[in-house]
Amino acid sequence: MTASEATEPQPSEADAGASAATSASAAETPAESGASAHPDPAATHPLAIVPAALVSLSAVVLFGFLESIPGYVILLAGVAGGILTDRAGLSRRLGADLAAIAASLTVISLVELKADVSWAGVARFTVILGLAIVIPVVITRLIYKERSIAFPWRGGRWTRAQWTYVAVVIVAAYLILPAYFLGSGVYLNWPELADGGEVARFFVGVNAVGLWDELFFICIVFTLLLRHFPLWVANVLQATIFVSFLWELGYQSWGPLLTIPFALIQGLIFNLSKRNLLYVVTVHLLFDVVVFLAIVVGRNPDLIWLFPLAAPLLG
Repeated sequence: MTASEATEPQPSEADAGASAATSASAAETPAESGASAHPDPAATHPLAIVPAALVSLSAVVLFGFLESIPGYVILLAGVAGGILTDRAGLSRRLGADLAAIAASLTVISLVELKADVSWAGVARFTVILGLAIVIPVVITRLIYKERSIAFPWRGGRWTRAQWTYVAVVIVAAYLILPAYFLGSGVYLNWPELADGGEVARFFVGVNAVGLWDELFFICIVFTLLLRHFPLWVANVLQATIFVSFLWELGYQSWGPLLTIPFALIQGLIFNLSKRNLLYVVTVHLLFDVVVFLAIVVGRNPDLIWLFPLAAPLLG
């Protein structure tokens, strides 16, 4: 031992133990913090489904029955219930995620969802539906400091099964949607198209709303619910909101027989495709092209040659 080493103070066993304990505590803190910060479906108590179901039910009341006050009461009860289950240790951050969804539902409910191809109508839809996307993103990223909402456009190469499903979608849409729109008469829920400009705006609008559907119902509502519940529960909850919105938009009569399985399948393939947003948007917009054509044919019967099998239904 040199003279300098002899004069340097040596750490005692107590100091070394304290240092080790501090290091261990520091190492454990992030893990513990992360565990408490991030929801885990396995840790969510079944009772926590109740407040989430109330939020979904509020959409039925707001958009299906057009009852604002009861709808807001149910929506508020759902958010409050989520906060209570969090405090009771039955869920983690469920109240926060339900609040983000509720904010969007409230904004959407402020306007009538009836299609309007005027420039004013296009502007109104753009602002309201845009806010419904922006608000929960801002809430989760700036207030919650989380990146729980994402829009994963980049996906892997589509499999043969995915391409096969796309082909099935095209055929099914062509056979089923004209029969629905023309046979039930629900095409009348969309406005008459007076000129080429209105037809063009209508085409853009139908596809824009289709894109918005996937951004909101799948990437926001479904994704947030998946943080707390098993796949089938989250899917049923998002589909309830999705179908309620489509009902007010015009998909009425026996439309839910189509929109319910469609909403459920969209959630399922989003999950199975490893959250490939491009794929689910492609599927949705293929449907929407046929939706657009069916409504145009309904308003212009001379174009029925586009759907010869549906000609007897148009009368």
